[in-house]
Amino acid sequence: MSDLSSFTHEHDGERLSGVYGGAPGTVTAVLLHGAGNGSKERLLPLAREFAVHGRCRVLAFDFSGHGESSGALRELSLRRRFEQAVSVIDAQVPADGPLTLVGFSMSGQTAADPSAHYGERVRALGLCAPAVYAAEAWDVPFGAGDGEFSAIIRRPGSWREAPALDVLRRYEGRAVLAVPGTDTVIPPEVTGAVQDALASRAEYTRFELPDAGHRLGQWFRDHPDDRREFVTAVLAGG
Repeated sequence: MSDLSSFTHEHDGERLSGVYGGAPGTVTAVLLHGAGNGSKERLLPLAREFAVHGRCRVLAFDFSGHGESSGALRELSLRRRFEQAVSVIDAQVPADGPLTLVGFSMSGQTAADPSAHYGERVRALGLCAPAVYAAEAWDVPFGAGDGEFSAIIRRPGSWREAPALDVLRRYEGRAVLAVPGTDTVIPPEVTGAVQDALASRAEYTRFELPDAGHRLGQWFRDHPDDRREFVTAVLAGG
């Protein structure tokens, strides 16, 4: 049950590399890595934990420009991340299949966006040191770190009107917010806004990791007890 199989998926001229495993016919946990040098690779132990301990199907893939997928990272955008996630999910999960979306860092946004798209199919959200972004950043390519996208997200308070916060306020399923003790990437005000949004309607749990830093995918890779407890928390009540 812990074995993962590889697949490739073609979308919009890119070849996306992914893995799947677990029990068919159950909820599918979709793991979405963060930005920068993030990839599915460091999430594989978590994927296996969902497949075995959570007894569910699991799916993880590299966004274009990351890991083993084709494409250039500078050409990626929040919109393209959303479209790639939806394309992979639609190809790999039955049309009425329930979903659990787990997003790390930038993929806090990329979990919220498909949550709005799939509605009640999304039974649980796991947000790990999540980021959310201003609406004007949605369609802007990431570039090399010194362009328009970076200027938008570095503008103080630009995240306050993030559409993702509205999505999370409306969400009524299971939600777990994993919070590291030290996060040098996500401002505490952002984490607080995400928490307040989830507390509006969701079945919400705050999952504290006091000794962890921002890279929670790496933390879960190296700390099996925390990994198992996180999976249990996400799937509780699902």
